[in-house]
Amino acid sequence: MARCPLPDRTGIRGASHGAHHRDLPVLGLEVKSRPALMLIAANVLALVALAFIYPHLMVSPGPLLSSHAELTNDCFACHSPWRGTDAKRCMQCHAPAEIGLRTTKGVRVARQSMKISFHQELTERDCMACHSEHQGVQLTERVRIRFSHTLLRSAIRERCESCHTAPNDAIHRQIGSNCGQCHSAQVWKPATFDHAKLFVLDRNHTTECATCHVNTDFSRYTCYGCHAHEPARVRAQHLEEGIRDIADCVKCHRSARESYEGGPREGRERD
Repeated sequence: MARCPLPDRTGIRGASHGAHHRDLPVLGLEVKSRPALMLIAANVLALVALAFIYPHLMVSPGPLLSSHAELTNDCFACHSPWRGTDAKRCMQCHAPAEIGLRTTKGVRVARQSMKISFHQELTERDCMACHSEHQGVQLTERVRIRFSHTLLRSAIRERCESCHTAPNDAIHRQIGSNCGQCHSAQVWKPATFDHAKLFVLDRNHTTECATCHVNTDFSRYTCYGCHAHEPARVRAQHLEEGIRDIADCVKCHRSARESYEGGPREGRERD
C-alpha cells in the first residue's frame, strides 16, 4: 500500500527551509531590521526606568496640595506600582484614631475640630472615597472634598450635632435637633423650609420672602418689614400685656392671629 506523503508544514510544497521571512511585527508595524528592533526596545526600557526613577516628572497628573509638598518626589509613599493608591498607605501618616487630635508628626492639636475628629466614627477606612489629590497646591472650591454620610455609623448619622455645631438662631432653636425636617444629608443647601409647621403664611403674611428675610439670609427674619409692625407700636402693645421680650416674635406668634399660643411665655411679667 502506498503511503500518503506528510503534509507540507511550510505551506509551500518543496520550499527550502532556509528561506525564512525576517520581518518582525512591533506595535502593528513590520520591522525588517534587528538593530531597529533593539533600538525600540531600548527606548521602551528607558521610558519605564525613568517612570520609576522620576515618577513625579513622568506620570504625575498635577501638583500636590501644600500639606503633601514633601511627598512630591516620593510617589510610592502613596501609590503601589500597578495598583494605584491604597488607604493603608494614607494611614501610615494619618492614623484614624488621631485625626483631628494630633498632627501627622504626633503633636497634639491645640484647638480640636469636630469637623475633623468625626473620622473616628467612620465604618470604613476608604480615604479615597472623600479625598483626592493632584488637583492643585491649594484646596479651592473647585476641589471640594466629597463626603458620604453613609460612611458614618448609624447612631452618629442620626445626630447631626455630634459633628456639626447647632445653629443658635430663633428658627433653629424651635426645631431642635430634627435637622431632617428641612435638610438632606445628600444636599445640605438649599433647605426645604415648611412654613406650615413653624409659621403659617395666612392673612397678610402671604407676601414676598424679602418682606421678612433681608439679604436672602433665611436663617434670620424681621417682623418690621410691613407698616402694621412698626417697632414703637409693637413695643407699646406688648408692654400693655407685661411682655418685654419682643425680639423673638415666633416664640409666641405662629400665624397671623393676634393671640399668642400656649401658656405664659418668656418675658411676660407675672403678678
